[in-house]
Amino acid sequence: MSDANTLERNSAWRGEIRATFKLGWPLAAANLLQMLVHAVDVIFVARLGELELAAAALAIALFGLIMWAFSGLTGMVAALIAEELGQRRHSVREVRRSVRMGLWLAVACGIAGMLVCLSGESLMRATGQDPAISTMAGRFLTIIMWAMVPMIIANVLRSFVSALGRPVFATAITASAIGVSALANYMLVFGHFGAPALGLDGSALASVVTASFIVLAYVIAIGTDRRLRRYRIFGNWWRPEWSRLRELVRLGTPVALTILAEAGLFSAAAFLMGRIGPVELAGHTIALQIAALAFQIPFGIGQAATIRVGYHYGAGDRDAVGRAGWVAIGMAMAFAAVSASAMVLWPMAMLGIYIDPYAPANAALVGFALQFLIVAAAFQFVDGLQAVAAGALRGVQDTRIPMLFAVFSYWVPGMGVSVLLGFYTPLAGVGVWLGLAAGLIVASILLLGRWMRRDRLNLDRHR
Repeated sequence: MSDANTLERNSAWRGEIRATFKLGWPLAAANLLQMLVHAVDVIFVARLGELELAAAALAIALFGLIMWAFSGLTGMVAALIAEELGQRRHSVREVRRSVRMGLWLAVACGIAGMLVCLSGESLMRATGQDPAISTMAGRFLTIIMWAMVPMIIANVLRSFVSALGRPVFATAITASAIGVSALANYMLVFGHFGAPALGLDGSALASVVTASFIVLAYVIAIGTDRRLRRYRIFGNWWRPEWSRLRELVRLGTPVALTILAEAGLFSAAAFLMGRIGPVELAGHTIALQIAALAFQIPFGIGQAATIRVGYHYGAGDRDAVGRAGWVAIGMAMAFAAVSASAMVLWPMAMLGIYIDPYAPANAALVGFALQFLIVAAAFQFVDGLQAVAAGALRGVQDTRIPMLFAVFSYWVPGMGVSVLLGFYTPLAGVGVWLGLAAGLIVASILLLGRWMRRDRLNLDRHR
């Protein structure tokens, strides 16, 4: 009997590993491809000049922060869908209700984001940015803001197809969006194929075209897939489900605030680095891009953890809840070992993704970036751990306390250590990065501790 139980447990672990990998790799790939979509915009805008690139960078920083936070809010629809599938009671109707309210919320959030974008120039000037660049950035925002609603809608549809076992749709659609973005930028920025040469405005318009294409692609994919089509998620779209909407807002708002807390720390780090020196800021920007690229893998695994944990949570299987979370954490740690090793062993190759590390003009920048990459390599493990632990906790619909953990971790030890070591010790820029690491370390300890105490706290007991 004991041998039979052992075999059954081993089989359950192997099955969970297969399921998490099958769900996680397309999501991670889609995250990486999404970065390439943004990279296409940068490539075209950079050819317009330094002022245009600076204006676009400021505008995208604001637009991206808003969009990312609202995507975190609406993305909690994945946890609700997974829970409903796990319960298996009227799941078609319940999933349809959750997605419908997710789409309602996406439109509302998108409109709110557009209103913020309309004040973009004033916000830029208030932060002391150059008036000419602020004007260009403000105009850019008044165009790209029309991409806000379709981008957040696409996030809800991505959550739906992923929770229903079709994450590869997200990968394929995002990959296609790279081509659409490149073509739209080529046409609208420089005026090819009969289109007007709109310069910076053309790049903003290309983002609107790309976002609209992504939404249309999801609608077509959902309509042509037999399993997805049966949920009829666009049916009765006018019918409200107020209790479901309140639940989504209750669960998703802490996620949005968590994202703002973490993104705020890394944005503030750029301002701190700018006060230390422009070359240090340039090195920081490149090193952070590499760290962000590596982060997309554990981020995708964390998204898979939310769905897998949520499914078992809905089914009331507490053992499977724990198994799903630990499998995802193990996968993230395995990847962290790979990414950290690459940063330590082949740092010049990593830098070569973005710049020519051997060009004499880049020597000082590369010197600082290499120092920062060593710290980035060290925090690969805690960054992946906090991302996946947070994703697993979202699967059991625990978002409020993790939000408090995040705000404390990033803004007390994180910012505190950055300021202390960056400005009151000879470490300077390295000190700022050690502060980023400190925030991630504290967040990972607190989140992992909460995950480990889930039984005692009854987090994994379905309500």
